[in-house]
Amino acid sequence: MNVVILGATKGMGQALARRMAERGDRLFLLGRNADDLGAAGKDLEVRGATGEVGHAHCDLDAPEGFEVALNTAWAALERVDTAVVTAGLFATQEELEADPELAAKLTRVNFANTVVFCEHARKRLLAQGGGTLCVFSSVAGERGRKPVVIYGASKAGLSRYLEGLDHKFRSEGLKVVTVKPGFVKTGMTAGLEPPPFAGEPDEVAEIVLGAIDRGDPVVYAPGAWKLVMAVIRHLPRAVMRRVGF
Repeated sequence: MNVVILGATKGMGQALARRMAERGDRLFLLGRNADDLGAAGKDLEVRGATGEVGHAHCDLDAPEGFEVALNTAWAALERVDTAVVTAGLFATQEELEADPELAAKLTRVNFANTVVFCEHARKRLLAQGGGTLCVFSSVAGERGRKPVVIYGASKAGLSRYLEGLDHKFRSEGLKVVTVKPGFVKTGMTAGLEPPPFAGEPDEVAEIVLGAIDRGDPVVYAPGAWKLVMAVIRHLPRAVMRRVGF
């Protein structure tokens, strides 16, 4: 399939792009750093991606560039079967509480700007008759939790938007796949103590690729987080106030 990916140079996005390349998908990369994009493209070509892996600049904190970036991707691929968004920001609750500007940037990038990017992609996918929009949210958005109050809120908003998008447009051919990773060992989480059920990027990539192929509306990765979050969603507020997770 033809795939455009925002955020394929690191972590889970890189692992997913590599799996797609290894099975011969045709890829186009979007991201902030031209050198990283070029290196990632060459890596994917060696791994088996069909044709040259092109790239274009796209920064989630600069929505004025979204349309040009997606126009470039569509022109290169001619048709896009799947648009993937793995990019986003993370900071600890302590960092966000201490820095209101960082908190504003994180919520803007993870929610408002990601929604704007998805809207651009949605319109293009529907205009060609359909396709898949796969976006990485987080289990942090399932409940209001002490360690991830602000980050979790940004992902909660994104998850609800994606759910509504899937309800509204699946009958028109748009499959929305919301990925809810738990703790994954990437550069984003470096320095943090891994909890039980912490995952590796390649493990997550395998699960996500299967969900994209099936058109699953929601996928938890690693899979154990589906059960963990089912419990957390049903805990009474009084219990949530007493516990530290």
